[in-house]
Amino acid sequence: MLRARLIPSLLIHKGGLVKTVNFKNPKYVGDPINAIKIFNEKLADELIIMDIDASVKNVEPDYKLISNFATESRMPLCYGGGIKNLEQAQKIISLGVEKVAISSLALERPEEIPKIVSSIGSQSLVVVIDVKKNKIFSGYSIYSHNGSKKYKTSLDKFIEELMIYGVGEIVINSIDNDGVMEGFDIFLAKHIKSLITTPMTMLGGAGSLNHVSELLDEVGLIGVSCGSL
Repeated sequence: MLRARLIPSLLIHKGGLVKTVNFKNPKYVGDPINAIKIFNEKLADELIIMDIDASVKNVEPDYKLISNFATESRMPLCYGGGIKNLEQAQKIISLGVEKVAISSLALERPEEIPKIVSSIGSQSLVVVIDVKKNKIFSGYSIYSHNGSKKYKTSLDKFIEELMIYGVGEIVINSIDNDGVMEGFDIFLAKHIKSLITTPMTMLGGAGSLNHVSELLDEVGLIGVSCGSL
Protein backbone atom coordinates (compact mmCIF):
# COMPACT_ATOMS: atom_id res chain seq x y z
CA MET A 1 0.00 0.00 0.00
CA LEU A 2 1.33 3.41 -0.93
CA ARG A 3 1.81 5.93 1.84
CA ALA A 4 3.07 9.48 2.14
CA ARG A 5 6.80 10.05 2.47
CA LEU A 6 8.11 11.89 5.54
CA ILE A 7 11.24 13.75 4.51
CA PRO A 8 13.51 15.70 6.87
CA SER A 9 14.94 18.84 5.27
CA LEU A 10 18.42 20.03 6.24
CA LEU A 11 19.72 23.50 5.37
CA ILE A 12 23.48 23.92 5.06
CA HIS A 13 25.11 27.31 5.67
CA LYS A 14 28.89 27.68 5.97
CA GLY A 15 29.13 23.90 6.28
CA GLY A 16 26.83 23.75 9.30
CA LEU A 17 23.20 22.82 9.86
CA VAL A 18 20.97 25.88 10.27
CA LYS A 19 17.34 26.85 10.85
CA THR A 20 15.74 29.85 9.16
CA VAL A 21 12.49 31.78 9.52
CA ASN A 22 10.99 33.11 6.28
CA PHE A 23 14.34 32.29 4.64
CA LYS A 24 16.15 34.80 6.89
CA ASN A 25 18.59 34.83 9.81
CA PRO A 26 20.13 31.34 9.58
CA LYS A 27 20.71 30.03 13.10
CA TYR A 28 23.29 27.29 13.68
CA VAL A 29 21.71 24.18 15.17
CA GLY A 30 24.38 21.52 14.78
CA ASP A 31 26.49 19.27 12.61
CA PRO A 32 24.71 17.90 9.50
CA ILE A 33 26.53 14.55 9.68
CA ASN A 34 25.19 13.98 13.19
CA ALA A 35 21.71 14.87 11.95
CA ILE A 36 22.00 12.32 9.14
CA LYS A 37 23.00 9.64 11.66
CA ILE A 38 19.93 10.45 13.75
CA PHE A 39 17.60 10.21 10.75
CA ASN A 40 19.20 6.92 9.78
CA GLU A 41 18.18 5.54 13.16
CA LYS A 42 14.70 7.09 12.90
CA LEU A 43 14.18 5.34 9.54
CA ALA A 44 13.25 8.50 7.63
CA ASP A 45 11.90 7.75 4.15
CA GLU A 46 14.19 10.20 2.42
CA LEU A 47 16.40 13.21 3.13
CA ILE A 48 16.63 16.59 1.42
CA ILE A 49 19.82 18.59 1.92
CA MET A 50 20.00 22.11 0.52
CA ASP A 51 23.10 24.30 0.54
CA ILE A 52 21.67 27.81 0.87
CA ASP A 53 25.04 29.49 0.15
CA ALA A 54 26.03 27.99 -3.22
CA SER A 55 23.61 29.75 -5.58
CA VAL A 56 23.75 33.07 -3.73
CA LYS A 57 27.55 33.11 -3.84
CA ASN A 58 27.61 31.65 -7.38
CA VAL A 59 29.96 28.84 -6.37
CA GLU A 60 30.06 25.16 -7.34
CA PRO A 61 28.52 22.57 -5.07
CA ASP A 62 30.86 21.32 -2.34
CA TYR A 63 31.44 17.84 -3.77
CA LYS A 64 33.53 16.64 -0.83
CA LEU A 65 30.79 17.58 1.61
CA ILE A 66 28.13 15.99 -0.60
CA SER A 67 30.20 12.79 -0.80
CA ASN A 68 30.38 12.71 3.00
CA PHE A 69 26.61 13.10 3.20
CA ALA A 70 26.02 10.30 0.67
CA THR A 71 28.45 7.96 2.44
CA GLU A 72 26.75 8.47 5.80
CA SER A 73 23.13 8.37 4.62
CA ARG A 74 21.30 5.03 4.64
CA MET A 75 18.16 6.58 3.12
CA PRO A 76 17.62 8.03 -0.37
CA LEU A 77 19.28 11.45 -0.52
CA CYS A 78 18.29 14.53 -2.50
CA TYR A 79 20.82 17.38 -2.77
CA GLY A 80 20.22 20.93 -3.97
CA GLY A 81 22.32 24.07 -4.13
CA GLY A 82 24.51 25.64 -6.79
CA ILE A 83 23.68 23.21 -9.60
CA LYS A 84 24.05 25.13 -12.87
CA ASN A 85 24.47 22.48 -15.55
CA LEU A 86 24.24 18.83 -16.58
CA GLU A 87 27.86 18.05 -15.70
CA GLN A 88 27.40 19.12 -12.09
CA ALA A 89 24.19 17.10 -11.79
CA GLN A 90 25.96 14.03 -13.19
CA LYS A 91 28.87 14.43 -10.78
CA ILE A 92 26.55 14.67 -7.77
CA ILE A 93 24.68 11.53 -8.83
CA SER A 94 28.03 9.75 -9.27
CA LEU A 95 28.81 10.46 -5.60
CA GLY A 96 25.92 8.24 -4.53
CA VAL A 97 23.15 10.83 -4.30
CA GLU A 98 19.80 9.55 -5.60
CA LYS A 99 18.27 12.90 -6.61
CA VAL A 100 19.45 16.39 -7.51
CA ALA A 101 17.29 19.43 -6.84
CA ILE A 102 17.42 22.56 -8.97
CA SER A 103 15.69 25.91 -8.61
CA SER A 104 17.16 28.96 -10.35
CA LEU A 105 18.49 26.77 -13.18
CA ALA A 106 14.95 25.63 -13.97
CA LEU A 107 13.73 29.22 -14.02
CA GLU A 108 16.57 30.79 -15.98
CA ARG A 109 17.63 28.00 -18.34
CA PRO A 110 14.76 25.53 -18.55
CA GLU A 111 16.19 24.14 -21.78
CA GLU A 112 18.74 22.34 -19.58
CA ILE A 113 16.02 20.25 -17.95
CA PRO A 114 15.49 17.74 -20.82
CA LYS A 115 19.26 17.22 -21.01
CA ILE A 116 19.44 16.38 -17.31
CA VAL A 117 16.36 14.16 -17.52
CA SER A 118 17.84 12.30 -20.49
CA SER A 119 21.11 11.71 -18.62
CA ILE A 120 20.09 10.84 -15.05
CA GLY A 121 16.40 10.02 -15.47
CA SER A 122 13.31 12.00 -14.54
CA GLN A 123 13.06 10.16 -11.21
CA SER A 124 16.36 11.74 -10.18
CA LEU A 125 15.48 15.36 -11.02
CA VAL A 126 13.59 17.49 -8.52
CA VAL A 127 12.60 21.11 -9.00
CA VAL A 128 12.24 23.15 -5.82
CA ILE A 129 9.91 26.13 -6.21
CA ASP A 130 10.19 28.80 -3.51
CA VAL A 131 6.91 30.71 -3.38
CA LYS A 132 5.49 33.64 -1.47
CA LYS A 133 2.00 35.11 -1.29
CA ASN A 134 1.55 38.38 -3.14
CA LYS A 135 0.80 41.22 -0.75
CA ILE A 136 -1.52 43.21 -3.01
CA PHE A 137 -2.81 40.89 -5.69
CA SER A 138 -4.01 37.35 -5.15
CA GLY A 139 -1.82 34.38 -5.95
CA TYR A 140 1.83 33.57 -5.41
CA SER A 141 5.15 34.68 -6.83
CA ILE A 142 8.24 32.57 -7.45
CA TYR A 143 11.59 33.42 -5.86
CA SER A 144 15.11 32.04 -5.82
CA HIS A 145 18.46 32.81 -4.13
CA ASN A 146 17.02 32.44 -0.62
CA GLY A 147 14.02 34.58 -1.45
CA SER A 148 16.06 37.55 -2.66
CA LYS A 149 15.27 37.23 -6.38
CA LYS A 150 11.70 37.50 -7.63
CA TYR A 151 10.50 36.22 -11.01
CA LYS A 152 7.65 37.47 -13.16
CA THR A 153 6.94 33.94 -14.36
CA SER A 154 3.43 32.73 -13.50
CA LEU A 155 3.51 29.87 -10.99
CA ASP A 156 0.87 27.89 -12.90
CA LYS A 157 2.60 28.40 -16.24
CA PHE A 158 5.97 27.43 -14.81
CA ILE A 159 4.58 24.19 -13.39
CA GLU A 160 2.91 23.44 -16.72
CA GLU A 161 6.29 23.83 -18.44
CA LEU A 162 7.98 21.55 -15.89
CA MET A 163 5.45 18.82 -16.66
CA ILE A 164 6.22 19.13 -20.38
CA TYR A 165 9.96 18.96 -19.70
CA GLY A 166 9.55 15.70 -17.77
CA VAL A 167 10.60 16.75 -14.28
CA GLY A 168 10.26 13.82 -11.89
CA GLU A 169 9.22 15.62 -8.71
CA ILE A 170 8.14 19.05 -7.49
CA VAL A 171 8.94 20.48 -4.06
CA ILE A 172 6.87 23.51 -3.07
CA ASN A 173 8.72 25.53 -0.45
CA SER A 174 6.62 28.21 1.26
CA ILE A 175 8.67 31.27 2.20
CA ASP A 176 5.78 32.64 4.30
CA ASN A 177 5.59 29.46 6.37
CA ASP A 178 9.31 28.64 6.59
CA GLY A 179 10.35 28.08 10.20
CA VAL A 180 7.11 29.53 11.58
CA MET A 181 5.79 26.08 12.60
CA GLU A 182 2.12 27.09 12.40
CA GLY A 183 0.99 24.67 9.71
CA PHE A 184 1.24 24.15 5.96
CA ASP A 185 -0.41 26.28 3.30
CA ILE A 186 -3.23 23.83 2.52
CA PHE A 187 -4.76 26.01 -0.21
CA LEU A 188 -1.44 26.19 -2.04
CA ALA A 189 -0.87 22.43 -1.70
CA LYS A 190 -4.30 21.60 -3.13
CA HIS A 191 -3.85 24.00 -6.01
CA ILE A 192 -0.44 22.68 -7.03
CA LYS A 193 -1.54 19.06 -6.74
CA SER A 194 -4.36 19.77 -9.20
CA LEU A 195 -1.81 20.94 -11.78
CA ILE A 196 0.76 18.17 -11.73
CA THR A 197 1.11 14.54 -12.70
CA THR A 198 4.35 13.87 -10.81
CA PRO A 199 5.13 13.27 -7.12
CA MET A 200 4.90 16.43 -5.02
CA THR A 201 6.37 17.40 -1.68
CA MET A 202 5.33 20.30 0.56
CA LEU A 203 7.90 22.09 2.71
CA GLY A 204 7.38 24.95 5.14
CA GLY A 205 5.15 25.19 8.21
CA ALA A 206 5.24 21.87 10.05
CA GLY A 207 5.16 22.47 13.78
CA SER A 208 3.43 19.31 14.97
CA LEU A 209 2.32 15.89 13.78
CA ASN A 210 -1.21 17.32 13.62
CA HIS A 211 -0.02 19.70 10.90
CA VAL A 212 1.32 16.73 8.96
CA SER A 213 -1.95 14.82 9.40
CA GLU A 214 -3.98 17.85 8.34
CA LEU A 215 -1.96 18.23 5.14
CA LEU A 216 -2.35 14.55 4.24
CA ASP A 217 -6.06 14.46 5.10
CA GLU A 218 -6.85 17.61 3.12
CA VAL A 219 -4.59 17.10 0.10
CA GLY A 220 -4.02 13.37 -0.21
CA LEU A 221 -0.96 11.30 -1.00
CA ILE A 222 2.04 13.62 -1.19
CA GLY A 223 5.48 13.96 0.33
CA VAL A 224 5.75 15.91 3.58
CA SER A 225 9.06 17.60 4.30
CA CYS A 226 9.88 19.04 7.71
CA GLY A 227 12.77 21.21 8.81
CA SER A 228 12.25 22.87 12.19
CA LEU A 229 9.92 20.11 13.42
